[in-house]
Amino acid sequence: MQIFTGTVVSAKVPQTLVIEIRTKLRHPLYKKVINKTKKLKVHCEIADIKEGDVVQVRQSRPISKTKHHEMVAKVS
Repeated sequence: MQIFTGTVVSAKVPQTLVIEIRTKLRHPLYKKVINKTKKLKVHCEIADIKEGDVVQVRQSRPISKTKHHEMVAKVS
């Protein structure tokens, strides 16, 4: 299973976090560094997570229509 590290953007919905994963990649033709962001909805049963925290998440079975990840650990 893949493990991602991202920043919490929203923690308003009960047991759900919205995290943002940022990746940098180099354009194959122009060689410019491009920043890409991806938002994921994550299942989390821990209540002390706030916006701005860095967390690790992993893929899981589908929990709802849009949630397919669950939180593993709080990094900071």
